[in-house]
Amino acid sequence: MEELQQLTEIKKIEGAIDAILFAAGHPVEYSKLAETLGMSVRDAKRITEHMADARNSDATSGIMMALFDDSCQLCTREDYYPWVREALGIKRGGNLSPSALEVLSVVAYNQPVTRAFIDKIRNVDSAYAVGSLIDKELITAVGRLDAPGRPMLYGTTEKFLRVFGLSSISELPEAGSIEAAISSLTETGEEAGTAGDGSADESGDTPDGEDTLPGKS
Repeated sequence: MEELQQLTEIKKIEGAIDAILFAAGHPVEYSKLAETLGMSVRDAKRITEHMADARNSDATSGIMMALFDDSCQLCTREDYYPWVREALGIKRGGNLSPSALEVLSVVAYNQPVTRAFIDKIRNVDSAYAVGSLIDKELITAVGRLDAPGRPMLYGTTEKFLRVFGLSSISELPEAGSIEAAISSLTETGEEAGTAGDGSADESGDTPDGEDTLPGKS
């Protein structure tokens, strides 16, 4: 009887987590789940990992649970994106331009980095691409370099992980050069439906090569 009660309690907790994640529509931190459900962060993470294993193993389910270092989220299984877009009238939009993908690769594989570092690697001004990626919430300011002028440091965001189908930055494919980094991120982006063949001015990043990113439910 006691085991049955414990099982029932766990099922209720799992149901509550499902409801919270569904209603939120964005990643919810394990600490918030733990606080809400009156348990430790470790237990909250352990339960969500169990839920993810069960849910994600069902290839016919339209919903998956994405796990990140500090949070989790319910999201649409990629196989069903075409039907979701058709039903909700979602336009795919453009993809990341080569210049934006290049900057994103530099940031992802070398973070935290300054804009001067990005410009040096690319040998071109990256102001527009950096601003565009910030607007898309794929990169963000993470601090300042302890050097004259205290330039801003940039790193990738949790949204970057979600969009590229990663649980943590450590899952990025290994790359021994910037060219390899761009290639690896491009392949990852193609699998997630984000990398594209947009145009960009070879002399620099301008609005003419503006890119847009499709949402990932």
